[in-house]
Formats: sequence, structure tokens, C-alpha cells
Amino acid sequence: MMKYDFDKIIDRRNTYSVKWDYMKEFEKGENLLPLWVADMDFQSPQPVIESIEKRAAHGIYGYADFPKTLNKVVADWVKKRHGWTIENQFVCYIPGVVAAIKCAIRAFTHPGDRILIQSPVYTPFFSSIERNARQIVFNPLKLINGHYEMDLDDLERKLQDNVKMMILCSPHNPGGMVWSHSQLSKVAHLCSREGVLLISDEIHSDIIYKGKKHVPIASISNEAAQNSITCIAPSKTFNVAGLAASVIIIPNKSLRERYEKEIASAGYETNLMGIVAMEAAYQHGEEWLEQMLEYLEGNLAFLAGFIKEKIPEIRLIRPEGTFLAWIDFRELELTKVELDELLIKKAGIFLNEGSSYGKEGTGFKRLNFGCSRSLLSEALHRLEKAIHE
Repeated sequence: MMKYDFDKIIDRRNTYSVKWDYMKEFEKGENLLPLWVADMDFQSPQPVIESIEKRAAHGIYGYADFPKTLNKVVADWVKKRHGWTIENQFVCYIPGVVAAIKCAIRAFTHPGDRILIQSPVYTPFFSSIERNARQIVFNPLKLINGHYEMDLDDLERKLQDNVKMMILCSPHNPGGMVWSHSQLSKVAHLCSREGVLLISDEIHSDIIYKGKKHVPIASISNEAAQNSITCIAPSKTFNVAGLAASVIIIPNKSLRERYEKEIASAGYETNLMGIVAMEAAYQHGEEWLEQMLEYLEGNLAFLAGFIKEKIPEIRLIRPEGTFLAWIDFRELELTKVELDELLIKKAGIFLNEGSSYGKEGTGFKRLNFGCSRSLLSEALHRLEKAIHE
């Protein structure tokens, strides 16, 4: 067994890292700690690194394509991790999940069509719909006792109002909820009954904490499988987002054929190193993943304990999955400008702006705790000092 060191600090500056090198507000403060973009500061599994190094040493990097043998590797992974049995032919590939969602929008809806999302939710859902000239229909989540729940009554009403597609975030980003089998069953049934195609972004599905289990929505029933498109990737799981390789699982043959035509018409090219990384990660990355999950659990416990004990003025929406924490700053009664001033100039930390996830996120920020415990501790101590000053 290989022991990984997640406490190790690796300098990511000057590596073309969006998270570290391209902070939008970088000029507003020195020595900012970036806890925003959803990639982690951990090195990827050693088998992934070695596979990339071996392929790079070959020295020829021509056009590449995903091998059919990779379909079985993907099928084996979702079966082992989530108990979902899929056929190899259900699998197709695309550079990223956001690209996958945009392709689905173009393949299965028309300009002006109505697409439903559950806000607050992952920011690119908004832009993917709007930039393709479709209309957003909101089914806001309900924040009850520090936990988000679906408003299923409102969902049923909205789906009946000429909605053509629903985009689900499961596990949820930014709230961190791992939706229950019961909730997902109701969503799947409503979408199928109303003829609404369900696109399920399950990119964080491998990052689940003790006591919870991710349920792929397409695994619930044949009805759900035939009316859904599931998006997964090794990118969040194994910290290889920059290699741009994602998996789309479509059990319905007719939907799959239409979708593959849209991918072809969009002209997406395959990333050679993305293929290599995906294959190595899904075949040999589980040992690293289990150790990483344990470390993240420790980070989450530290974060929750610190806020409760030392910064009770703010509230953590404790995630059940993902490495993202949704934090409620509303009790500070600050404007957006004042809150940014507090976080960036006084605390020297950079978080994602809550309102970018929908109006329900106003007064919230998203914090990425996929980093060394020492960096997380430094950020929280800075925040504590800034708030209490």
C-alpha cells in the first residue's frame, strides 16, 4: 500500500493555474489565499502521474481517440463505486461536463425552450442555457435548518409549464447535498411523466462522506435510465480537470445517437493525456481516493469545528459530498462590497461569490477545502481576525 501525503504543500504559482495565477481580484491584495476554483491542491495518484510520464516519454503526440476498452473500465468503476450496472456501449466521451451540458441543450432543445435548474446551483448551468438562447426556469431549493431540500411540489408545477429539460446537480454544488434515493426517484418520475429530459451532472459523485451514498439517478429504474443523460469525470475525483476528459452515459440508444451527432458537429478533439489519465485513474486510483476522502473528512471536521467555536457569526452548510463548503455570511449584515473588502483586503482570502449561483446565494460564499490543513487553518485564522477586528 502506498501512503500519500496530503499535508504536503506544492507551489502552484506560475503553472498557468486558474486558481492560483488568475484570481480576478488579485490586484486588490497581496498574498491572497485562493480557496475558490473547484480543483484541489493535491497531487494526483501516482499511477496517473506515471502513466502520463510514460506516454509523454514516447515523444509523439498525434491525434488520439478513446479506445473501446476504456468503456469497460468506466463501467467497472461505476459498478464498484455506485452499484450501477451499465453496458459498455452506453458510454461516450467529451472534453468536459460543461461542454456535455451545452451539447445536450443543443441536441435536445430549441432556441426559446424552457430549461429548469435548482438554484443556488453551479454557475455554468446559467450561462450554458442563456448563451444557447434558451430560457431558465427556477425551482429554488429550500434552506431548512442549515440543510437544503428540494421543493418537489414547486418542481411538479414548473415541469408542467412547457419545460423541455431539467439539469440536476447531484451531488449538489455549491450546497454539498447528496440527494436521497427517495428524492431522486420523485424527480426521475416527474421528469419522465412530463416528457422532460433529465441531464444529471454527477461529476462529484465519487467524493461522498461517511453515512451517505451517491445514487446515480439513471440507476433508479428503467424509466429513469431511458429518460436521462449522466455526466461524470475523473476530473474532480482525481484532480485532473486540466486534462479535459469526461464521460457521458446514455442508456437510451436513440438519445445516444442524437447526442453523438451533436458532439461530432461541435468538432471536439480528444486530449491524448486525458485518455491516459482517465484509464489509469479508474483502474488504479482507488487507493489514493480512499486516503484523500479520509483527509477531506478531517479538513471538513476542522472547518466545522473552527467556525462553530471561533467564528459563530457565520454559518456552514455542512456538505455531505464534494470538497466545497457553502458558507452563510448574512448575519454580518454587510453589503457585497463590504463583504468582499473584509475577505479580500482584510483577511486576504479569495472565495467564490455566492450570488453567482443564483439570487438565493446572495450573502453566501463558496470555500474550497481541498487543500493542505495548514493552508485551510491559515485562511480561517485570517478570517477570524478580520471579522473580529
